[in-house]
Amino acid sequence: MSVKRNTVQRQIIINTLKEFKSHPSVDVLYAEIYKNHPTISKATVYRNLRMLSEEGLIRQIAVSDDVARYDGCAKVHYHFSCKVCNKIFDLEMDVVGGIDNNVQDSYGVKVDGHEILFSGTCAECMT
Repeated sequence: MSVKRNTVQRQIIINTLKEFKSHPSVDVLYAEIYKNHPTISKATVYRNLRMLSEEGLIRQIAVSDDVARYDGCAKVHYHFSCKVCNKIFDLEMDVVGGIDNNVQDSYGVKVDGHEILFSGTCAECMT
C-alpha cells in the first residue's frame, strides 16, 4: 500500500478549497491559489485534486454540461445546482438513511457510496 505524502502544495490546495463554499472548478480554485502561490502549476492542482478525490479527502461533483466542481467537505451530503446562475451549494438536510442498502438489496450490487445532486432554480434567481 502506497502512502501519499502530504506535500506543501497538497496542503495549500486542501486549505484553499476548504475556504470556498461555492464548490469551485479547477480554474477558479487555481486562480485563488495563484494569488498567494504563483509557483504552483495548474497541472499540480489538477493532479492533486484527482488524488484527493480518489482518496476520499475531498468530493468531486459532476455537473451535467459543466466542468467538474470540487468540495472540501468529504462527508456524504447533497448539493443543489442552479441552472440559471450555475451556483452549487450544500443542502443542509439529513442524508437519506438506508438508500445504499436498498440499492444493494434491489439490484444485487455492492454500493460504496452515492451522490445526489438536485437541480433547478435557486431562490436568488427566482426573484
